[in-house]
Amino acid sequence: MNTLTVVLALLAALSNAAASVLQRRAAADETGGEEGARVRQAVRWLVHVLRRPYWLAGAAMLALSTVLQAAALAVGSLALVQPLMASELLFTLAVGSLVFRRRPDGRTWAAFASLAVGLSLFLGAAAPSEGRDTAEPEVWLAVGVALLVLVTAVLMASRLVRGAPRAGLLGLASAVSFAATAALMKESVGRLERGVTVLLSDWPLYATLAAGGLAFLLLQLALLAGSLTASQPALTLGDALTSVALGWVLYQEYIGLGVRLLPEAVGVALIGAGSIGLAAATSADGSWDSTPGRRCGSGPGAGRSASQRS
Repeated sequence: MNTLTVVLALLAALSNAAASVLQRRAAADETGGEEGARVRQAVRWLVHVLRRPYWLAGAAMLALSTVLQAAALAVGSLALVQPLMASELLFTLAVGSLVFRRRPDGRTWAAFASLAVGLSLFLGAAAPSEGRDTAEPEVWLAVGVALLVLVTAVLMASRLVRGAPRAGLLGLASAVSFAATAALMKESVGRLERGVTVLLSDWPLYATLAAGGLAFLLLQLALLAGSLTASQPALTLGDALTSVALGWVLYQEYIGLGVRLLPEAVGVALIGAGSIGLAAATSADGSWDSTPGRRCGSGPGAGRSASQRS
């Protein structure tokens, strides 16, 4: 295992976790409730929140995470980098505890731990192979269409629900988009050896920017729609698992089967248990990732007092 790849991927995970927490901190200061999940409202909110230090710090950490992730992909494989990004779950708890100045309750810690251990066990047993550096254009075309259909379907489903389910679905849509961004980033890095001129004139770089922009917007919608405990597992797990699938289809990074199916199944069971636990895990005042005096229910503005609502 490439030590430099591991270090860069872990630093990227830490930066990504800090970005989510800081931007959730900015979102928790805003009002908007259920309407906050609409695109037009989210764009207005984004223009307003650009002035907030927490959001700006989160955006800076997200940019740093992107740079670190690209560097990791330059020296390692998608199959190694993206599973390591799952450590974002634990970093999220650590950074969130500092930013929100409160500790998650025991059930939240246990649920996050179950998710992290389950994902690590599954991906460790799966052990995807190195595969190719670049994918065939026709394969990319089919995968691109499939990803677009999937994200559209998830977004349509998110409009039918409220609160935590909406945040989870928006988190999943963001995760798929981030996984696509990582796969496209790997494609761009793989073509970099042909020269900067070729890279700038080829489609993967611009597709990466487009997918990254979509993922970023969907991340804002997820953070605005509800608590991190609803959106973060879908963000992290969805990204990692989608990346394994993309690695298989695009880069021939095959996963282990046979006797490895048992630990993989145990990992999936732990992931499921953690997801169920997170759905029920709340702190004494409603959520561990809300600002003092404000409860975080179905959205950033859900905790307003009766006088504020009237």
